[in-house]
Amino acid sequence: MTTRSRRSGILPYQDIKRLLASRAVTSSLTIEERQLQPASLDLRLGHKAYRLISSFLPELSAISSRLNVLDFYQSDLVMYEMDLTDGAILEKGHVYLVPLLEQLALPKTIRARANPKSTTGRLDVFTRVVTDLTAGFDEIRAGYRGQLFLEVVPRSFTVKVRTGQSLNQIRFVAGEAAVSDQALLSLHRRTPLLYQNAVLNKPVGNGNFRADRGLFLRIDLAGPDRGNTRVIGYRAKKNSHVIDLAKIGYYAASDFWEPLPRHRQDSLLLEPEEFYILASKERIRVPAGYAAEMVAYEAACGELRTHYAGFFDPGFGYGLKGEIKGTQVVLEVRPHDVPFLIHDGQTFFKVVYDKMMDIPTQLYGSGLGSSYQQQTLTLSKHFKV
Repeated sequence: MTTRSRRSGILPYQDIKRLLASRAVTSSLTIEERQLQPASLDLRLGHKAYRLISSFLPELSAISSRLNVLDFYQSDLVMYEMDLTDGAILEKGHVYLVPLLEQLALPKTIRARANPKSTTGRLDVFTRVVTDLTAGFDEIRAGYRGQLFLEVVPRSFTVKVRTGQSLNQIRFVAGEAAVSDQALLSLHRRTPLLYQNAVLNKPVGNGNFRADRGLFLRIDLAGPDRGNTRVIGYRAKKNSHVIDLAKIGYYAASDFWEPLPRHRQDSLLLEPEEFYILASKERIRVPAGYAAEMVAYEAACGELRTHYAGFFDPGFGYGLKGEIKGTQVVLEVRPHDVPFLIHDGQTFFKVVYDKMMDIPTQLYGSGLGSSYQQQTLTLSKHFKV
């Protein structure tokens, strides 16, 4: 597939289908319709997983050469391998490498980047794509031809996974896709990108619309009214049973999560290496001609990770005709090294917008497995509502 001249942006649903037809993306198993999203493609776990001694950067040698050894005792990386065909347990705190079913033969004009799926991030399963002869993660160079591997580290819960399940997704990019801060403000004036969560259908005023290489959003520690208690977040319990990723709406949240009530000072003390689910103060919208992504907050703000999963498809919080007035962003938060005190309404994370190459023929919420279109403070779909 080649892109038409002077076209750039994120490839939409219909162009991803063309990539598949041109065999720029192939798989040992048939690629299913359920894998396609408005601006991304779900990637699937392969037949094996390798328990690693540690993470690594495959800059100097092909990954397969590190895995295909006769005796893992002699390997500097692999402890043992596991068959995922009928399901296998990935223990929390351990590092695994899974060859994915999909392979790439990208055109020289197309690069890609990967991100965990929302459900994966909300289970505190850390994932990132590794490719041959590269010094980074999740960024796939233009023209890349070869296998894809997924590093998987369950952090809070031990999980059961199977061949064919999707923990992450990939976007394809041609040229420059980023939307400038000035263009974001102009877009917000025409069709609001941010709405106040506390006041129904009220856009964030231009004076409070803050952008600096992305759009700033704030944390909500006041929470909605729920009887006599306001739950403003959840903290993962330290000891719990295995979560089978094939079981949807199956588990009692109380077995895995501790609800966090609103503090009288609308603050929250985050403990080091604890995992929290929190929500944004604003509701965001992603119009049909755009995609968005949460990005790591500046290191100057301290050792605090505010998300694992970050793709927002065209139509998220927007609807098919702009009828939805925004959707809250759910955050996966893990502080490092030191306790971290946060307050309601403080700036907490950032979202960057990219332009689409074309309007997708399918939008988020149109039936493509859009699980979180109307979410508030929502755990992953494995838990009973």
